[in-house]
Amino acid sequence: MEKKPKETEIGKITHYYANINVAVMELSKGVKVGDSIRIKGHTTDFQQKIESMQEEHEKIKEAKPKQSVGLKVNEPVRQHDVVYKIG
Repeated sequence: MEKKPKETEIGKITHYYANINVAVMELSKGVKVGDSIRIKGHTTDFQQKIESMQEEHEKIKEAKPKQSVGLKVNEPVRQHDVVYKIG
């Protein structure tokens, strides 16, 4: 039996800018560029690697709990979608 990688809830989507494919996520746990995440909601369920993050239009490598960060996403997301860190 294949062991599934552990998924830990790290935040929620608070906003989505469809024209630039950027989601804003409010973090409950830290995350950094290079981490793999899964975004899951009513109509959303996909995985991707974090390629870049921004806070206040500044590129950041790492984000801490309680931070809100902008994130390039590969697919549309919705407000209240849950973000999980994989592994």
